[in-house]
Amino acid sequence: MSKVLIIINDAPYGTEKAYNALRIANQLNKDFPDTSVVIFLMADGVNCAIADQNTPNGYYNIERMLKLSTNKGARLLLCGSCVEARGLKNVSLADKAEISNMAELTRLIIESDKVINC
Repeated sequence: MSKVLIIINDAPYGTEKAYNALRIANQLNKDFPDTSVVIFLMADGVNCAIADQNTPNGYYNIERMLKLSTNKGARLLLCGSCVEARGLKNVSLADKAEISNMAELTRLIIESDKVINC
């Protein structure tokens, strides 16, 4: 089984880095269902996992894209210190979001066949 790690550093809106990273994750889940996909949110990327995002009609919604990924088997991890630094420790997060740390991220980097950094 192939392992892909996608690291998202950017905020959910303002640039399309998170959007494009999740497009890749969802395409991997669709075309290569035997591939293990892990999405690691860090820096402003942890804001992607805030629950109850309300975007205008016709505009992509990062929370829904994350939900599609996790429903297809992707793991969603958030940098714990990044969550705390942004005051999100007690904020409702997307379904299946897990608080993680740098030790787990470095282990995932070593174990992954491909690493995408956005």
